[in-house]
This record gives sequence, structure tokens and C-alpha cells, in this order.
Amino acid sequence: MSSQATPTLRLLGIGASPGVAVGHAFILDRKRIRTPKLRLAEAEVEPERMRMKTAIDLSDRQLAELKEQITRTEGSDHALILEAHRLMLHDPMLVDEVNRLIIEDRINAEWAVRRVARKIKHLFDNIPDEYFRERRSDVDYVADRIIRNLMGQVVDEEVEVPAEAIVVAHDLSPADAALMARSGRVGGFVTDLGGQTSHTAIVARARETPAVVGAGRASEQISPGDLVAMDGIRGVVLVNPSDEQLAVFREEQRRYQESERLALATKDLPAVSTDGFQIRLNGNIEFLEEIPSLLAHGAEGIGLYRTEFMFLDRKTAPTEEEHYRAYRQVLEAMGGRPVTIRTLDLGGDKVPGKTKHEKEPNPAMGLRAIRYCLSNRELFRTQLRALLRASVHGNLRLMFPLICGVSELREARSELEACRTELGRAGVPVGKRFPVGIMVETPSAATIADRLAQEADFFSVGTNDLIQYSLAIDRQNREVAYLYRPLHLSVLRQLRGIIDAGRAANIPVSMCGEMAGDPLYTLVLLALGFDELSMTSGQIPVVKRFLRRVSRAAAMELLQNAMELTTAEEIERYVRTEMDRRFSETMEPGAPGVGNVEPTDHEPSEHGTPPSGRNTA
Repeated sequence: MSSQATPTLRLLGIGASPGVAVGHAFILDRKRIRTPKLRLAEAEVEPERMRMKTAIDLSDRQLAELKEQITRTEGSDHALILEAHRLMLHDPMLVDEVNRLIIEDRINAEWAVRRVARKIKHLFDNIPDEYFRERRSDVDYVADRIIRNLMGQVVDEEVEVPAEAIVVAHDLSPADAALMARSGRVGGFVTDLGGQTSHTAIVARARETPAVVGAGRASEQISPGDLVAMDGIRGVVLVNPSDEQLAVFREEQRRYQESERLALATKDLPAVSTDGFQIRLNGNIEFLEEIPSLLAHGAEGIGLYRTEFMFLDRKTAPTEEEHYRAYRQVLEAMGGRPVTIRTLDLGGDKVPGKTKHEKEPNPAMGLRAIRYCLSNRELFRTQLRALLRASVHGNLRLMFPLICGVSELREARSELEACRTELGRAGVPVGKRFPVGIMVETPSAATIADRLAQEADFFSVGTNDLIQYSLAIDRQNREVAYLYRPLHLSVLRQLRGIIDAGRAANIPVSMCGEMAGDPLYTLVLLALGFDELSMTSGQIPVVKRFLRRVSRAAAMELLQNAMELTTAEEIERYVRTEMDRRFSETMEPGAPGVGNVEPTDHEPSEHGTPPSGRNTA
């Protein structure tokens, strides 16, 4: 029953894992430990260092036990996060600096750990890339563990969550998230902090548990036992909803579950228009653990596998063997389906640990992606050798990011061939030649797509960057984010030019940016003639349903009418009206796109964070 006497509180965060849930709040209160501050006498310095060493050793043993426990029940993927925490425990940046503060400043170990953690976190704060910025929380988890052990407090206390409870927390450690999710009793997660790549989001998506993260002060505003209705797609949380609101969420929950059932039932059907134009629907992933969900939702392959996670929480580059094992696992898990692996999109501020002096003034346009790899040849070759070795185990397609000209593509391909020759001479098995494509994500690449198509085996359009660079706006900047318009006429003309170039050269053209998974744009992309679209698993059934209900001829008429208009607002209004007219009766609750581009049904709270897309390309 709802609490009619209690006013309803509406919060808006980031929809991090799709699904609708209704349940009573279970507040997980892992309060930050209070750090004691003490000055040491000279005689106390050495014992303090030994105390610090003991705390690190104990923390290491605890993480090793947790890793073993989670590996037994969840597989090895979540355990990789805990292994990263173990590495951080022994990182000289942490250990040496703490010892230096104990010796030189004569402060106690707890205080020293907190000071060093704050300094390391500051390095992450200045990284524009969300994926790496989210790793700040890892520093907190590791520091808290050490401090609790220094103070003799309980660590890793497993909690029993009531059935179907909505777990509300300031933030969740990887251990908490994994242990609670595996219990199968959690209805959903709501956290104050976090983004699309936070541990809570990753674990929730892997377990297909609805989650809203970045919900401001949710853990303070929600009380234990409050009735909570949450939407993990739109990022909406209602606390103590009215009977009418509760009925709406119950209906949305029912329809979402029905939609999921239909998705599973139709997952093996092709995404083909009524007049026979077929589009391959693939999935975007960052972690191996996302593959079961992709396959369950009908993904025909992987259109974008980001490999930057290999650099997560470490100061040294991964070895060739580490690269190889990761790629082999993905290829084998996909069982012969195509897997498009993007080479490292590192560089600029995407390399954690860079000092202030090493940072670039404008990293998005600086030494990143293929430019960074070509400037760090050994790092690039390490990845290429691993990819060549892994190609034996599946259907690999390799993709270079941020290609701006033919010279870059030639140089990158030359490195690939040099590695192939090197491995061949050493007698190392390498798979047959695989397609080598590029991401088209700059106006320069779009403009010379005809030339690039002569030397690339496929194109994949990264709309996030292409739109930003084309319209000269930073969509993370709230002052200009409203100018981010995927249906801007210049964007549509560029997309048409890329497709035409691909057609002329007889190479496939796919899209792996956010635009691909938003149903508002499905008919536009069908009309343009994309061969493949790649998105997150939850978006695949909705896009497939739209594609199967319309003819390409009708979609081309819609696009032609749209491109006769002038402003982005006019085009978007026209497309939205047409989509509503054609599909409003088939729209499922929470379906992204038609109802999500301008979420007028849920206004942001003062503490909420505007929802952002999941796909990153």
C-alpha cells in the first residue's frame, strides 16, 4: 500500500540498468569512517609504519578471499575489479606516499591514508572521460578498507536484504553490489553517486536488476521502509507514491516484463522491414559479463567492444598476454558471431595518473585514440599482436578510432601487418585475415569517406563525437548541451554521404553511437540504409520491433520530407510527430527515444542529475 499521508518525493538520477521496480527501501548505511588525526613522537614512527604494513596485508587477504568467493558464484569478471583493488593496495603512489607522510610529517597512518587518497582522487577529478573519472570511487573503497583495518573495525559485513527490497545507498562498493545482486532478493538499486560505468551500474546490468545512480541525496531523503517506485531507464525514483502513481508504475512494471518476455520470444527473428531490408542489430559492451544479456536480447554480434578497461586502476600497461586473454574470452563467448574490437581510445586525459604538467589543454582534440597509439608504438603493437593471436578463436573485426585521414589508416594497417609478420616468423598461430575498419567520427573523415572507403573494410559511425565535432559543441557543457542535435541537417547530410561512400566501395556501414539505439531515429537510419546498428542490450528489442513494422519505402519518404525542412527543431518535431503517429500504440514504457529525448513527464529534482545515454562511441 502507498503512504497517502506522506508527500511523494520525486528524484531524478541516471537510468543505469533498465527495468521498473516497486518495493520498500532498504537503506545500506556504509558511513564513511571518521579519520583520527594524531601527531607521532619520533619513537612511534617505525611502529606506525609496521601498523600500516599489517593493515595492507590484512586488506589484501580480505580482497583475495572476496575474489575467490565471488568467482565461485559469479564468474571471474566482477573479481577483476577486486583484483584491481588489490593492485591499488600495493601501488607505490599510495604506499610510498603514506610512509613518507608518517616519517616526514609524523602523522598517524589513518590520516596519512586519507590525505594520499584525496590527492589521488584529485587526479581522477580532472579526467573528462566518465569511464575513468568513475574510478575515483575505487580509491575511496581501498582507502576506507585500509583505515577500517587500522582501527580494528568490521569489514565486509554481509547484509541480508529483504525480498524485492529497493537498496538505497550513498554508493556501493564492488563487493557490496556483487554480493547483494547474487542473492536474487534485490528489487533494484538507488545510489546517490555513480554513473553509467560505476560498479553498481555494471553489476546491475549484468544481473538485469533495475538501477538508478547519481540520484543526489537519495540516501538521506529516503527512509527505511519507504515505498519506492523506480524506473531504471528514465532514471526516475518516486518515494511514497500516491495510489494513482503507484498504479501507473505497477502497470509499467507489468508492461516492461511483458516487453522482456516478447523480446526473448522474438530474439531470433531478423530485424527486417516489411519490404525486406534487413539490418543487423549488434551490441555495445565494455565487459565480458554483459554478453549473456546481449544474447538474451537478440544481439547478432558485438558492434563495439571498448578495450580501455584494460587500463583500469593500474599504472602500468597490460601485457600482451592480458590483452590476448580478454579478447579470446569475448570471441569464444560470442560463439562465431562477429565481434568488432576497437583498438585503444586512450590518450589526452584518458590515461589515469598523468600529472598536471602532462595534461593537454584540450584533450578531446589532442593526442588520443589512433594518434596516441601511433605515438606509442610499442603499446599499440602489444594490443595488435594480442588481437592477431586472439583472432584464431572467433570472428574478429578490428576497428581503429578517430581516423581523420588516409595516412593514419595506412600507418595503422602497416603496424598490423608488421605484427602479423613478426608473429608468423616466431611460429605463433594467427587467424585468417579479418576485416579492418574505421570509426567515422570526425567531419574530416565524413568528408573524405569516399577515399577512406577505398582502404577500409567497413565503416562504423561514432555519432557522439561526429555530432559534437560537426556542431562544435561540448555536450557535457550544460550551457551548450541543448545544441546537440542528431537530426541537424548537417549531420543527416554527413550520414548520407558516409553511406553513399560505403555503397560505392561495396563496404558495410554501421553505427555504434547513441543515435543507433534511440527508437526516435530508427526510421531515419533505416531510410539512410545502414547495414548494422549497435547498441546496449535493452534497446535491441524496441529497435527491432520498429524495424519489423514499417517498410523502408515509407521510411525513405519520411526522411525525404524531413530533409526538406531547415532547422533541427523543425526536423525533430516532424520526425517525432511521425513516430508518435505510427508507433504510439506500440510504445512500451520506458522505451528510450520517442519518450526519452525530452522527458517532459518527469521534471528534474534539484538534486537530480539529468539522465545520460549509455552507449559510448
